[in-house]
Amino acid sequence: MYQLESQMERAVVSIPSNIAEGAGRRSEAEFAHFLDIALGSAYELETQLIIAHRRKYLSDETYKTTDEIIVSLQKRIGSFIVTLTEK
Repeated sequence: MYQLESQMERAVVSIPSNIAEGAGRRSEAEFAHFLDIALGSAYELETQLIIAHRRKYLSDETYKTTDEIIVSLQKRIGSFIVTLTEK
Protein backbone atom coordinates (compact mmCIF):
# COMPACT_ATOMS: atom_id res chain seq x y z
CA MET A 1 0.00 0.00 0.00
CA TYR A 2 2.78 2.43 0.90
CA GLN A 3 4.61 1.81 -2.38
CA LEU A 4 1.45 2.55 -4.36
CA GLU A 5 0.84 5.67 -2.28
CA SER A 6 4.38 6.84 -2.99
CA GLN A 7 3.96 6.25 -6.73
CA MET A 8 0.70 8.19 -6.70
CA GLU A 9 2.31 11.09 -4.86
CA ARG A 10 5.10 11.24 -7.46
CA ALA A 11 2.56 11.27 -10.31
CA VAL A 12 0.50 13.98 -8.58
CA VAL A 13 3.60 16.17 -8.19
CA SER A 14 4.79 15.43 -11.73
CA ILE A 15 1.66 16.79 -13.43
CA PRO A 16 1.86 20.46 -12.33
CA SER A 17 5.66 20.36 -12.24
CA ASN A 18 5.87 19.45 -15.93
CA ILE A 19 3.23 22.02 -16.84
CA ALA A 20 5.21 24.69 -14.99
CA GLU A 21 8.51 23.63 -16.56
CA GLY A 22 6.97 23.63 -20.02
CA ALA A 23 5.48 27.07 -19.50
CA GLY A 24 8.99 28.36 -18.91
CA ARG A 25 10.31 27.04 -22.21
CA ARG A 26 11.00 29.18 -25.25
CA SER A 27 8.72 27.57 -27.79
CA GLU A 28 5.21 26.20 -27.95
CA ALA A 29 6.61 22.91 -29.25
CA GLU A 30 8.70 22.54 -26.10
CA PHE A 31 5.71 23.48 -23.96
CA ALA A 32 3.60 20.84 -25.76
CA HIS A 33 6.32 18.26 -25.05
CA PHE A 34 6.14 18.93 -21.30
CA LEU A 35 2.35 18.92 -21.43
CA ASP A 36 2.61 15.49 -23.05
CA ILE A 37 4.73 14.30 -20.14
CA ALA A 38 2.17 15.75 -17.69
CA LEU A 39 -0.59 13.93 -19.58
CA GLY A 40 1.33 10.68 -19.27
CA SER A 41 1.60 11.23 -15.54
CA ALA A 42 -2.16 11.84 -15.37
CA TYR A 43 -2.78 8.50 -17.10
CA GLU A 44 -0.29 6.85 -14.75
CA LEU A 45 -2.18 8.34 -11.80
CA GLU A 46 -5.49 7.06 -13.15
CA THR A 47 -4.06 3.55 -13.45
CA GLN A 48 -2.73 3.71 -9.90
CA LEU A 49 -6.15 4.91 -8.72
CA ILE A 50 -7.79 1.90 -10.38
CA ILE A 51 -5.32 -0.42 -8.67
CA ALA A 52 -5.93 1.23 -5.29
CA HIS A 53 -9.69 0.86 -5.76
CA ARG A 54 -9.44 -2.79 -6.79
CA ARG A 55 -7.33 -3.47 -3.72
CA LYS A 56 -10.07 -1.85 -1.62
CA TYR A 57 -7.84 1.00 -0.44
CA LEU A 58 -10.49 3.48 -1.63
CA SER A 59 -14.24 3.62 -1.25
CA ASP A 60 -16.38 3.56 -4.38
CA GLU A 61 -17.34 7.20 -3.81
CA THR A 62 -13.76 8.40 -3.40
CA TYR A 63 -12.70 6.43 -6.46
CA LYS A 64 -15.51 7.80 -8.62
CA THR A 65 -15.01 11.42 -7.59
CA THR A 66 -11.25 11.28 -7.97
CA ASP A 67 -11.42 9.49 -11.31
CA GLU A 68 -13.79 12.14 -12.68
CA ILE A 69 -11.29 14.85 -11.68
CA ILE A 70 -8.38 13.01 -13.29
CA VAL A 71 -10.28 12.33 -16.54
CA SER A 72 -11.31 16.00 -16.71
CA LEU A 73 -7.67 17.01 -16.23
CA GLN A 74 -6.57 14.59 -18.96
CA LYS A 75 -9.06 16.11 -21.37
CA ARG A 76 -7.96 19.66 -20.58
CA ILE A 77 -4.27 18.88 -20.96
CA GLY A 78 -4.96 17.01 -24.20
CA SER A 79 -6.95 19.93 -25.59
CA PHE A 80 -4.16 22.32 -24.64
CA ILE A 81 -1.64 20.16 -26.49
CA VAL A 82 -3.84 20.16 -29.59
CA THR A 83 -4.20 23.95 -29.39
CA LEU A 84 -0.44 24.42 -29.17
CA THR A 85 0.42 21.99 -31.94
CA GLU A 86 -2.20 23.21 -34.43
CA LYS A 87 -0.73 26.71 -34.62
